[in-house]
Parts: sequence; C-alpha cells; structure tokens
Amino acid sequence: MSFAIGVDAGGTSTRAALVDATGVVLGTGRGDGANPNSHAPEVAAGRIADAITAALGARDPGDVRACVIGMAGVSKLSDVRVAAVFDAAWTRIGLTNVRVVADAEVAYASATSAPDGTVLVAGTGSIAGRIRKRRLAGTAGGYGWLLGDEGSAFWLGREAVRSTLEALGRGLPLDGLPSAVLAAALGPSGLDVRTDTGRLAASRALITAANAEAPVRLARFAPLVSAAHDAGEPAARAIVTRAAELLVANALAAREPGESTPVVLVGSVLTGQSPIGELVRRGLSGLEVLTSSDGVLGAAWLAAVDAFGEGVVRPVFPQTGQIPCQEHVKTSTEPGFSG
Repeated sequence: MSFAIGVDAGGTSTRAALVDATGVVLGTGRGDGANPNSHAPEVAAGRIADAITAALGARDPGDVRACVIGMAGVSKLSDVRVAAVFDAAWTRIGLTNVRVVADAEVAYASATSAPDGTVLVAGTGSIAGRIRKRRLAGTAGGYGWLLGDEGSAFWLGREAVRSTLEALGRGLPLDGLPSAVLAAALGPSGLDVRTDTGRLAASRALITAANAEAPVRLARFAPLVSAAHDAGEPAARAIVTRAAELLVANALAAREPGESTPVVLVGSVLTGQSPIGELVRRGLSGLEVLTSSDGVLGAAWLAAVDAFGEGVVRPVFPQTGQIPCQEHVKTSTEPGFSG
C-alpha cells in the first residue's frame, strides 16, 4: 500500500498527516514549532522528522510516495548548510520524496482546489502570495519584522506600543489601549503617570521592556488593539484600519489586473472575529474570498496529488468525516474598501 504525508510546520507547532489514495487520514503526528528562522535548523528539522515518524507509526517509510512540507521560514533553506541539515533528517527517517514549500502554499490548498489564486497570510508575520498551478509564483510583502510584515500581529503590537509612547509623550489620556499596553509590558510598575516625570519614566521603561525581548514578542500586544477597537477607541480603530489597508494593498499587488481567481485568507489577524479580517473582506469586494482552517490537510492533499495524480480525493479526518469548514464570502454588493 502506498501513502502520502503532509506537514504544516509553523512557528509554534508542527503537524503531520499520513493519507492514502482514498483521502483517509491514517495517522497524525504533532510537535513544537519548526520555523528555522526561529529555531536552530537541527531542532526544526528534528521536530518535523519526529512528527512524520509519529504519523507513520509502524508503517514502512519506503511506502511513502510523496511528502509535502509547508514550512514557515522556508527561505532559510536557501542556505545550503541549512538545507543539508534537513536533507539529513529526511534520510535518517527513510524518506526520499520530500518537497518543502512555503506554508502559504499549503494554506491555500487547504481552502480550494483551484490551481491559481492568491493567498493572504497575516499571523505573527504577513505575506501575500500569487499561486499558479498550486505553487507560489510571486509575493508581495513578507519581508520579515525588520523590513515589512505590514498588518501582521507583530505590526499591530508595534503600533500599539508606538501609540502608547505617543500618548505618554503628548500628555494624552492613558485609559484604554495605552493603559492595557503599559500593564502588559510593565505590570504593577508603581510609576505615577499623572505627572510629567512619571510619564517620562514610563516611556523609558516601556522602550526598555520592548527592546529587551525578541522583536516578534511585540505580537503579544495585538489582541489589545482588537479589544480597544471593539470598544470604539479612535487610536485603535486607526491602527486596525491602516492594517487592513496595507494587507489589501499587498493582496492586490500579488494579483494580475482583472484577475478573478479566489483569495484565501490565513492567520489569526484575518480569521475568526478579527475586525481586520472584516475590513479586508470589504476591501476585496467582488472577489471570492475563502478562509483556510487547516494547513496540514492542504499539505496532505498536495502530497496526495504528487503521489496519486490529479483528481485524488481531498483528505478527511476520520473523527468528523469532513474536511475543515471553509468560509466562502462573496462580497460583490459591498462597497469598496475606503479605510
């Protein structure tokens, strides 16, 4: 019997699924994050290999006809030394047909069978990708925290801190978002922000605290922006509006003029009850907008296509007998995004 394996390797978790030609998920594996930009290559490769091994169980790795790994931070494999570490991990567990792709590709495939379209990702980071024949053919944004990641959770958190620093420096009220940011960053600092001296001390302490951690940790302030937005706070609403504008701009930049293919939204900033997600959908008025909900099934399906050919059944989890719910949004009657 032949199998295919799909892996969704993100910054915080790694999931693997073993499927057969009928689309049944026969085994799964799970581990911690495996983004080689966030973890040592040996650690990242080992976590992916362990998840694959768990999904295989007692089955022979030689029966795996294809393995597709959607990896956050896949650009790191352009370093031949890093790529060698991952190749050694595949060899160690007995896999030979491994294809590593951007996590955006598997996220897109999890929501639609259409070979061409656009994927817009906004989680801790952000990127828009042009998909052609189910492969990433071009991108807009996605340059990382230092150079871009517009509209991402990192970007939102950074803007929340900047807004708080502005409120401190200009003597603006500190209730709402600034208060929440200060509490999250400094805890019960004991600083008296009712005085100019206290505000200056709080500003310096916030800058110090933000710079003392890895930059990506700014993403932890993103939920505070959403909460303040929902409470009607003008500063938070401005941040949310700007985030949506930047994300829509990147999505459209990744598309060709007049393109009518689907757009797949991925990541916590765009899904669920996110106010940014709603504004982005409005900004993509007239297009078919889908929501990705399970990247590992997208990876498993891509692997199944590699292994068994076009027309192969999309994978399903046996617990539910269904692929994850896909949210189809057609917004042709909504106004265009105006910010």
